[in-house]
Amino acid sequence: MDTAPHDDPTPGPGESWSEDMELAPAHPGDRGRTRTDPSAEGERLQKVLARAGVGSRRVVENMVDQGRISVNGKLVTVQGMRVDPGRDKIAVDGARIELRDDRVTYALNKPPGVITAMSDDRNRPTVGDMVGDLAPGLVHVGRLDQDTEGLLLVTNDGELAHRLAHPSYGVKKTYLAQVSGSIPRDLGRRLRSGVELEDGPVKIDSFTVVDTHAGQSVVEVVLHEGRKHIVRRLLGHVGLPVSRLTRTAVGPIKLERMRSGSIRRLTRAEVGALEEVVGL
Repeated sequence: MDTAPHDDPTPGPGESWSEDMELAPAHPGDRGRTRTDPSAEGERLQKVLARAGVGSRRVVENMVDQGRISVNGKLVTVQGMRVDPGRDKIAVDGARIELRDDRVTYALNKPPGVITAMSDDRNRPTVGDMVGDLAPGLVHVGRLDQDTEGLLLVTNDGELAHRLAHPSYGVKKTYLAQVSGSIPRDLGRRLRSGVELEDGPVKIDSFTVVDTHAGQSVVEVVLHEGRKHIVRRLLGHVGLPVSRLTRTAVGPIKLERMRSGSIRRLTRAEVGALEEVVGL
């Protein structure tokens, strides 16, 4: 009986997939289910990425030839590879592509006065009213205060929502705040070093003065804190009361030119970028 160990077919760092290599399982629980025969299971890579909107099958084949596609972190160099959209992680030009069809994520530009809730027993306008029946099982990712406007994500992917909202994943949020009062030259340094509030210290990631005119200023604050009213309380603590607050980004997703009250579905590439930020 031959007891010699078999060689590990998985490419090492810097290597790529070739025709005689197995596609390594995407998760530890999938050990023993590798695919040695490219016709044995799964779908052809070209078909999967064409369905995801990356481009036609011919375009995807050209991307393979150009070395622009990877599967589970390994560069694809041959045509005809079969993949499992439910397990395998596929990236184009380094950007993860979301392949699941049953989970959706939307960006909405929440107007001031709208409650971040799916329903309200006092009949106030809610995020739930805005999204209606776009998809089953939608939940909002974190919260925006009633008077705060701007970018809010809504998804039916529970794990993605949890990770984006949980402070341990450090997802950065960007805000534009209109404030009153003069801005000290050293304020950015002080805020980055940390300010003590009544419920504990808070540090920001960056602080930028965008505009100043007639005693009013617009400042950009980036932080990964998620405490209630944190931006308003932080700026008020340093003598800059906020008259208007808008969230303009959550991680890699930006508000950009979305009109107030508008909603758009994130692209597969955008969802993939969010998943990459939180390690999914």
